[in-house]
Amino acid sequence: MKNKFQGLFIAAVLLVSIDTHADDPINSSLNLSNPDVRKCLIESTKSEGWKLAALYYDENQKLVMIFDKGKDSKTYISK
Repeated sequence: MKNKFQGLFIAAVLLVSIDTHADDPINSSLNLSNPDVRKCLIESTKSEGWKLAALYYDENQKLVMIFDKGKDSKTYISK
């Protein structure tokens, strides 16, 4: 019985840790300034069920694209 509770506790901790990493920015080497790259990124994420939630320039003039799928989100920042 004690082993079942330990397994359940470990599973819960893993689920929480996975959830917190979902919102971390994905630093990629994509050239988001290129319209063809943006188009391909939008089309490929759309085919996987992601929706473009935001597209903006941050304070460092880097293009930021945020995609949402349910409770998960992915952030792409141009280099």
